[in-house]
Amino acid sequence: MTLAVSVTLGGSVELLDRSLAYTCGRLAGVRDDLLDRRTPCACWRLADLLAHMEDALDAFTEAAGGSVDVHRSRSAAGPVPTIRAKATALLGAWSRPSPGDVVIEAATGRHDLVSPLLVATAALEVTTHGWDVGRAVGEDAPIPVDLAESLLPIARAAVTRADRGIRFAPALPAPADAPADARLLAFLGRRPGRT
Repeated sequence: MTLAVSVTLGGSVELLDRSLAYTCGRLAGVRDDLLDRRTPCACWRLADLLAHMEDALDAFTEAAGGSVDVHRSRSAAGPVPTIRAKATALLGAWSRPSPGDVVIEAATGRHDLVSPLLVATAALEVTTHGWDVGRAVGEDAPIPVDLAESLLPIARAAVTRADRGIRFAPALPAPADAPADARLLAFLGRRPGRT
């Protein structure tokens, strides 16, 4: 992953804080009777998305220790309280001094990431899936424009052509003068607008 924008660890942690606040607000609408609802993520129900969010929060938190061991863990507390607790742990982990670059050992091989990019990518992941959760529960909660403006260059640097059709849907057209949240969502293959 090549970063075409400049980010600092402090700036990335602040961005992560804003993304977590936005997403935790979306979690308020989650109820057990909604867990089978479809999400903007193709083929995922809300329960699947929440499980993915738990895994991602675990991985980004572990990365603050210098490496990531990809695994799945579930809590009996339920998805929303678990995600909130993991979000708090993630922010706390990256608010402390970091180990520097992060090594990710995965089935696809070893990946080295600079910490500011990793944290900014976490903010992108958290925000995007927060919006997905909001859509799944029928909430019209646009991504705050200032947050979307900060995330758009991260998305453009982090999401490659190779990711399309695998991790992300193809980008959708968006007018250049559209609000930043609409451009961000369209770039990530999501249709902005009312639920």
